[in-house]
Amino acid sequence: MTYDCIIIGGGIAGLQASILLGRYKRKVLVIDSNNGRSNRCREYNNILGFEKGVSGMFLREAGRKQAEVYGISFLEEKVTHVHKDKKEFIVHTQFGGSFAGRTLLLATGIKDNIPPFPGLEPCLGLSVYICPDCDGYEVKDKKTIVMGSGDKGANMALALLYWSSDITYINNNGQRISGKIKKKLKKAAIPVEKKRIRQIIQEEGIFHGVLLTDGGLIEGEKAFAAFGGNTVHSELAKTLGAKTFKNNHLKTDPHTKMTSVNNLWAAGDITAHSELVTVAMGEGAQAAIHIHKSLFQLK
Repeated sequence: MTYDCIIIGGGIAGLQASILLGRYKRKVLVIDSNNGRSNRCREYNNILGFEKGVSGMFLREAGRKQAEVYGISFLEEKVTHVHKDKKEFIVHTQFGGSFAGRTLLLATGIKDNIPPFPGLEPCLGLSVYICPDCDGYEVKDKKTIVMGSGDKGANMALALLYWSSDITYINNNGQRISGKIKKKLKKAAIPVEKKRIRQIIQEEGIFHGVLLTDGGLIEGEKAFAAFGGNTVHSELAKTLGAKTFKNNHLKTDPHTKMTSVNNLWAAGDITAHSELVTVAMGEGAQAAIHIHKSLFQLK
């Protein structure tokens, strides 16, 4: 069996694309390792219609149910490699599966570099955040701790001054902060702590502060993590010859979302580094429309 489209990545972008393609009556397989960043966010507060917030898990579960109504097939497995055989993409999975698709959509996203501090996981997306565009508002007038590394974390601390004047930066690994940024931190009266983090103090996902390795406690109401070094999952695209930017995000046509490889599309965080759920939805829909149109040209 050859699918009209195989979607690798069952997060927000991949699900939105699958729903539209299902409504176009296309045969679609979504392959997902169930390890995407939307699994970790417990509350998105910037999505139209969800004024009280919505979790990434809820969106994923609801999206999958909606897609299945339109006949979309799902496989929870990791893709190991992909190649192109004449006019088809052949997708190979971890446990020996092999699937053919006339078109391929990559919605594999990125992996955040977040150290596994004890107590951190329950807070992610609820009281500890990653993206200031998504969640900067959540620290409005709150005592906020930025956990990070070097200039990356320092720049996050400076950016959050837009919402809160009470910011503390923990430079967890003591990585060098450039002189220019040091001056900005000093001018903004942002204290910098160099001792390492031992654990996160929290209760049912509500952040209360950070315990340091020397036993010191820094209290806070909200926190951001900014360690840099996130992994962009563009490896599969590169093996197919797709062009990327220096930061490994995929280059796509701004209109169609197709990559530099014919009939290979990409959507979500793997492309423009927006990290917004609403943008991922839009890109998934945009890609689906043009995948549907392109299928009329394929024999």
